[in-house]
Amino acid sequence: MLERIVSSEGTLLALIARSGNQEPGVHFISRPDFPLQLGVSTYPAGGIIRSHRHPPRILQIQTVQEVIHIDSGRVCADVYDGDGNLVRSAELSGGDTIFFIDGGHGLRILERTKIIEVKQGTYPGPSADKVYLGGPAHEPEG
Repeated sequence: MLERIVSSEGTLLALIARSGNQEPGVHFISRPDFPLQLGVSTYPAGGIIRSHRHPPRILQIQTVQEVIHIDSGRVCADVYDGDGNLVRSAELSGGDTIFFIDGGHGLRILERTKIIEVKQGTYPGPSADKVYLGGPAHEPEG
């Protein structure tokens, strides 16, 4: 199951892939023009992903997108539009993945949680990596 979070202007802000998604095959949920590609795939026992490598190529990125996978625990993800207005809050549990595409976001940790985070790098450090918004998920990190 794929959930879309869209601003009142129609901008796609985030996609949520819930842990129960078992649709067979390879499914890229990101659009081909996104700078970060996210696929959700289900394979049968005995399936094969052929051994491969990715050849070098030059990529130009204009926006940073981010994927958060909840390995275990429970969080509330707050999703904001480009003006910093809260659009939706969504509870995520172990196995759920959220793809932040546009706008802003924050996480409120509801119980002990382990997350896996992926975004374009390199990480420039906290002062250059984020522009903080007001809102409930914007307490000091830690």
